Amino acid sequence: MRKEEKGLFGIFKRGTNKIQALKTKYAKAEGNIEQIVQTLEKHQIQLLKDSATMDKMYALNLNYFKELSMYILAGKKKLQEVREGELKELTLKAQISNLPEDAQAAKDLDSMCQRFEKKIHDLELTRMISIQTAPQIRLVQGNDTLMAEKIQSTLVNTIPLWKSQMVLALGVAHASQAAKAQREVTDMTNALLRKNAETLKMATIDAAKESERGIVDIETLKHTNENLISTFDEIMNIQKEGHQQRMEAEAEMNRLEEELKKKLLEINH
Repeated sequence: MRKEEKGLFGIFKRGTNKIQALKTKYAKAEGNIEQIVQTLEKHQIQLLKDSATMDKMYALNLNYFKELSMYILAGKKKLQEVREGELKELTLKAQISNLPEDAQAAKDLDSMCQRFEKKIHDLELTRMISIQTAPQIRLVQGNDTLMAEKIQSTLVNTIPLWKSQMVLALGVAHASQAAKAQREVTDMTNALLRKNAETLKMATIDAAKESERGIVDIETLKHTNENLISTFDEIMNIQKEGHQQRMEAEAEMNRLEEELKKKLLEINH
């Protein structure tokens, strides 16, 4: 009985152990998913911050571009005015006066115009970099926004899908273990019924045989009777032999007595 109980309870115990192991794996996987969620949320927050920063950078770059364009336009205009106005006058004056100081004054102003022209050129280079920076900012910002939206989609769609699939897997495992346990219980029930039927059959047959059997077997009575008759025969033989021996002894004693009497008579004469 204890062995049967052990087998019966063992079915459910094995099923319970497997389900528990699956729940442990589910809990561990769920913990890993939560860590993934936290990591993705941190990245999403950082990407959104970067995108907001890129917006500010784009606005600053746009203002910088407008200021550069204004400075370049004003510089070119001023340079043109100086070269066509004051520089021409100084150059013409130096040519007319042929004085070194007038020539130096014209030269100094011309050098100043060249340096100013270089500064304008530098501003134009910077303006070009500003023009190139604008799409770069938007490109990085677009990537950040795209990744942030992708992460949001993962958090809203993929992560719940993972969890639901794990719950489904656990449910399928429960159903599978229940079916297996039920199958083993059914198999054990059938085996137990067969065994009990065979045991009942043998017990019934043995009981029927015993019920039809007499209190003493005929062979036992026969054997007892033969022994009893044999015992009587031996007793009769012993008695017969005893009687014969006594008769012989009595005859012998009579003979001895006669011999003794005869001998005594001979002595007296």
